[in-house]
Amino acid sequence: MNKSFRFFVTSALLLSPLFSLANFDFNNNCLNAYKSIFELKLGNARAYISTEKKQHPHNSIIPLLENYVDYFTILTSESKADFDRLKGNKSSRLDQVSDDDKNSPYYLYAQAEINLQWALIRGRFGEYFNAAMEVKRANSLLQENNKKFPNFHLNLKGLGLINAVLGNLPDGALKTALSTFGIKGNLQSGLNMFEKLADNLPKSSYEPFYEEVVFYYAYVLTDVAHSPLAYAKTMKYTERIADTSLLKSYLQSYVCIKNSHSDEAIAILAKRPEGGVYQPFPYLDYLEGIAHLNKLDLNAGTYFNRFLQATKGVNFVKDAYLHLGWISLLKGDKAGYTAFAAKAVNNGYTYMEKDKQAKSEAASGTPTIDLLKSRLLFDGGYLSRALQILDDKKETDYTNSKDKTELNYRLGRIYDDLGKDDQALAAYQQTVNEGKNLKYYFAANAAVQMGKVYERRKNIVKAKEAFNTAIAMKNHEFESSIESQAKAGLKRLAN
Repeated sequence: MNKSFRFFVTSALLLSPLFSLANFDFNNNCLNAYKSIFELKLGNARAYISTEKKQHPHNSIIPLLENYVDYFTILTSESKADFDRLKGNKSSRLDQVSDDDKNSPYYLYAQAEINLQWALIRGRFGEYFNAAMEVKRANSLLQENNKKFPNFHLNLKGLGLINAVLGNLPDGALKTALSTFGIKGNLQSGLNMFEKLADNLPKSSYEPFYEEVVFYYAYVLTDVAHSPLAYAKTMKYTERIADTSLLKSYLQSYVCIKNSHSDEAIAILAKRPEGGVYQPFPYLDYLEGIAHLNKLDLNAGTYFNRFLQATKGVNFVKDAYLHLGWISLLKGDKAGYTAFAAKAVNNGYTYMEKDKQAKSEAASGTPTIDLLKSRLLFDGGYLSRALQILDDKKETDYTNSKDKTELNYRLGRIYDDLGKDDQALAAYQQTVNEGKNLKYYFAANAAVQMGKVYERRKNIVKAKEAFNTAIAMKNHEFESSIESQAKAGLKRLAN
């Protein structure tokens, strides 16, 4: 958007009654603070908020903006100390908002947003019951606000997120807590709400909220729905976001890596905006390490070490050490691998699934090099190179059940992405046969992938059979998330 048009839109917004209701005044200071937050220029945001506090101390948009700053502070630092230090701010902010004008659409909306942001953060630090309480509260507030103000489009942002996440939540502490309150979601409804917002906000007076909608939509598409459209839609919707936004670099690179576009992720991260004006974000170094190692670039260690030196956080530490171990192994340094594997077991925390898996893998012995290489190349989207490594391998080349199962699983995934369905299905079936009683995720995930292949082929009976096979397997890695994908598949087939 060019400057003159942005000025026109902003001016129109300031004259709009939507942005100036009683003491919920999304004025120029607030818009600038909000924009700075979503470029991860949190220092600038604090300065605009400070100015607004002096000029309009009773503006109840201030506590909402302050909460956004806390949210992104914790999200970028992953720091338990930051979380413990900042979580006490929630109640005073809610008090300020709830004392204000009940006739403003921002009255219930701001309370819901504050609750929802803390719920999302608490989930990263294992506070599942409190997170569930906050989701319940946010859901009630947004439902009520939607009845009172059906044309206030921002309601759909929170409702879309709640629907999507709750509609595809893996079994676990958070799901158990939420089901106690009788809260259920619908993944497709949530996705539809986000799609509608992403398409329509740029043409409306709610245009400044576009980046936030895209931020959550990309997360839902990639990590909740595991959608095959996640990459294409994220790149489409982030295109109009300014290149000065560090959040844009994060979103694009993350979704590229999760969807096997490593070269593109490397290019995006290499040209990300830098400088003291931006919030420190060590996780981007971790991502850069992942992208480089996925093409077997052993200089990836530079990025993992940079991440470990900079992070004050609790997440991805175990996984970074495991990746450094793999680099040592690929260099032929088995002693180096053993040392890093020990660090992966003994350092960091297991709040995140990635770190739980890293600890498990680090404790279960040295990986087989050709399987490791193929796995990394597949994750990076280098399918022909990944296949080349395994093309002449046979089960008899491996001595244990884990490696035999993994060989078939890796071949199945590669054939699947190459569009060789028949070969993929044969490899997946062999994976299930070989690994259904093992603790590893290969067999269960192979069954889910089989279900998706049959679903594409419109073979409903076989697809259901495969998804049910995945659900029937128990006591393996990633059990809850694999089971939730299988259940989502059955739900799609039922529609």
